[in-house]
Amino acid sequence: MRNRTDIYDRRKVKSNPPIKNRKFNSRMQAKLLLVFCVIALFLFGLMGRLVYIMQMDGDRYAKSVLSRQSYVSAILPYQRGEILDRNGTVLARSELQYRLILDPKRLHMNPDSIEPTLKALTEYFHLDYAEVFNILEERPESQYVILKKNLHINMVEGFEAIMEEDDTIMGVWFDKEYVRTYPFGTLASDIIGFTSADNIGYYGIEEYYNDELNGTNGREYGYYDATLKIERIVKKAENGNSIVSTIDANVQRIIQKHIKEFNEEFGSKNIGVLLMDPNNGEIIAMASNDEFDLNDPRNLEAFYTQEELAGMTEEQKMEALNEIWKNDIISSGFEPGSTFKPITVGASLEEALATKNSTYICDGGEYLGGSYIRCSKRSGHGEITLEEALMYSCNDALMQLANAQGRHLFYQYQTRLGLGQKTGIDLPGEAAGILIPENNLNVTELATSSFGQSFNVTMVQLAAAYSSLVNGGYYYQPHVVRKIINENGATVKQHGEILVRQTVSEETSKFIQQAMYRTVEEGTAKTAKVPGYAVGGKTGTAQKLPRDAKTYIVSFLGAAPAINPKVVYFVVVDEPQNVPRQADSSIATKLSSRIMAEVLPALGIYPEGEIDYLLPEATENDDNDDTLEGDSGNQNQSNTNNATNNDENDNSETIDTNNSNNSGTGNTADSNTSNSTGTTNTDNNEETADNPNTSAENENTQEVEDTNDVTSSDTDVSNGNSSENANNLAEDDDEEFNADAIGPIDE
Repeated sequence: MRNRTDIYDRRKVKSNPPIKNRKFNSRMQAKLLLVFCVIALFLFGLMGRLVYIMQMDGDRYAKSVLSRQSYVSAILPYQRGEILDRNGTVLARSELQYRLILDPKRLHMNPDSIEPTLKALTEYFHLDYAEVFNILEERPESQYVILKKNLHINMVEGFEAIMEEDDTIMGVWFDKEYVRTYPFGTLASDIIGFTSADNIGYYGIEEYYNDELNGTNGREYGYYDATLKIERIVKKAENGNSIVSTIDANVQRIIQKHIKEFNEEFGSKNIGVLLMDPNNGEIIAMASNDEFDLNDPRNLEAFYTQEELAGMTEEQKMEALNEIWKNDIISSGFEPGSTFKPITVGASLEEALATKNSTYICDGGEYLGGSYIRCSKRSGHGEITLEEALMYSCNDALMQLANAQGRHLFYQYQTRLGLGQKTGIDLPGEAAGILIPENNLNVTELATSSFGQSFNVTMVQLAAAYSSLVNGGYYYQPHVVRKIINENGATVKQHGEILVRQTVSEETSKFIQQAMYRTVEEGTAKTAKVPGYAVGGKTGTAQKLPRDAKTYIVSFLGAAPAINPKVVYFVVVDEPQNVPRQADSSIATKLSSRIMAEVLPALGIYPEGEIDYLLPEATENDDNDDTLEGDSGNQNQSNTNNATNNDENDNSETIDTNNSNNSGTGNTADSNTSNSTGTTNTDNNEETADNPNTSAENENTQEVEDTNDVTSSDTDVSNGNSSENANNLAEDDDEEFNADAIGPIDE
């Protein structure tokens, strides 16, 4: 019999078999690794998503989270950059001001604070108690109500001190804002421009550099915790960059003062004055009649009476404002007249079609293309040199130069000197001007264009072109900004000189400098002299459209010093008023003389006296300039006297023609250019008060007659006969005349 214990032990063994040793094999490792990788990828993806959300949409989610609590938010405005003049004077700035903000919801959460808060607000800020109480009643859930704007820091600090003393005053705080201000009001309004309330620039530097001047707003989020204290999250604003301009505020003030004085004494439709550095293209100053207050640019009361404003529609007011805001120096075109003549001369010198010793016979005019085109002196200048052709503004010699150049060469130099195209100045609204296309430059058009007629330029175009003629031959792009700096004063971008091309040689440039100097000293621009200084320049007079209105633009384009100039200046007077005669370029030369006598010392350019070696020896002791020697030694006495007399009265270009349709130019709203070959300009009437030619009687004897009265037989004559006829006529009346007086009798 088996022992029970043995039997029990055997059953125990059967019911508890031995445990097998299971290994962690490679398959199990692979599965575990897969699970780990999946979890890791998920975590990395989640982290990437969180980073993306924070970077791309963090503000929205932050606002969403805060919206679940009682919160407030506010924009932290950026500060728009300043505009400075070349010497660091602030022309435009954004001043820090504050808005008074009321939180009605918080006050309703603390009823005991309503009365003391409203009482403090009404007493300190002079608010109406009833109006503030109505806001609490009408907008109980609002947390942002603007009670007052344009508060200065002293008022803000004063009320904050009251709040610290009385903790029952709550639900009030201050928002920062920046308000654009212009310390000098109307100074340089054409150049600076202005901004709207939302920091959008209009006109001038404010518009052109709007993106540089603007920054990026910040944001402040706040929420109330359990103790009703505001916890804030702040994203700082990024301020805009500042602009350092090329403008000299003192020079700008001087030219605006003289424009105002001229208009008070005489009056004009408009005056434009431009100063630039010919050696780098920097604009030093520019101004016109329409000075508007940059701090209140939409106010028309300075330009119209209350009765006129009452009768204007909103559309008419907007049109008037746009006309005032427009910068005429860069946007309005006009026929340059004889201020263009140095370009014609420069082109001939460059192409070896003339030399400084070349001479020309002026017999009073030329028959070209069926038209008799008169010179500025009816009897002719006789034999004159190239330099004297500029000094006495001889149309006849200029026509001969252009005829030798031909249409292709002439047009090539117009475009080489930047005419007919925008200069690229860093201001909005620039016009391109209008040239006669090359294929339309027929004989007559070429002749009239030689002395600045029948095409259209802007002041900045011609000033830039002239600068290249007197600075050694280099055309620099005009610009009004020197550099851009950040809020710390570090330079972000440098705007230096931009050399576009070389227009003429240094030798040609030196000739133009000398000729322009003699034009002021002995020629048609004597009244442009500045005491103590050697200046050079050229006068111009242009008759506006419609021709029968007999309205004129007179101008002077000059440089100082005359040799190696440091400043080029352009003065244009549109329809001078209350003067004996509009067609008198001395109006512009005298104004330029007064301006530059004050401007040159302000620019650090000091007197140097006459450049004696450039003047003929015979003129040194001859106050009357009755003879010309030196380069004009071959000139007979009669012709010499004619040329010299013309110093005092150099009237402008004239055309008598029966062809009235083909100039290739067009009319624009702001241009004074002609559609016809019958375009007429006057040049350089420099009568003094005691000169009988300034009288209205003399002007009336030169009435314009209908050019269509000229028949083909009148103009189809040989050059010899036409010269003889012109001289015979001159013998009857050899005095200076209004060259715009055109008619068949002048044949």
